[in-house]
Amino acid sequence: MGASVSVPERSVHEFTVKDSSGKDVNLSIYQGKVLLLVNVASKCGFTEANYTQLTELYRKYKDQGFEILAFPCNQFLYQEPGTSQEAHDFACTRFQAEYAVFQKVRVNGQNAAPLYKFLKASKPTFLGSRIKWNFTKFLVSKDGIVIDRYGTMVTPLSIEMTITSLMWRQSICCHGLKFVTVGKLRGFGSLTLSLFQLKRWWLKR
Repeated sequence: MGASVSVPERSVHEFTVKDSSGKDVNLSIYQGKVLLLVNVASKCGFTEANYTQLTELYRKYKDQGFEILAFPCNQFLYQEPGTSQEAHDFACTRFQAEYAVFQKVRVNGQNAAPLYKFLKASKPTFLGSRIKWNFTKFLVSKDGIVIDRYGTMVTPLSIEMTITSLMWRQSICCHGLKFVTVGKLRGFGSLTLSLFQLKRWWLKR
């Protein structure tokens, strides 16, 4: 069943991974941003829909504190057979990916990447922690905490509202405000808005 393994880390930001060219990337550079981590594959039946929607999602929210971290993986019927650089080039050329595509990793088993051991331990399913297939998604908060996990059949755009709500809550509600005076906000006079009204403004800005 892939029982959850205890890990000492408490945040995604504690990990260092490698980019497609083998250079170290400390994930602390993503502090303050909402993240969607995805194990990707270029020859999967779900490749087209997921990559297309990931590109669309990233273009919409990349300037609002959102990042996608893609990790090519060849563990599921060998559907990512090429090199890390080939996986990177595939995503960037065919699907115009502007987000980070990292070095190929293993997501299951004893040799799974430490980051993926952490993700799975943070959000196991009722069937265990094991990743079931390509394009499993982990939503991570601005402070590096795993908020939710989505299976292959859950498309990126279907969780768009969850992502934007998390960006909004952590931008505003982390301050514990019930009502906010927004005299300096673009497009408003000096008035006080409820959180509902402020959320609508934030999503449209």
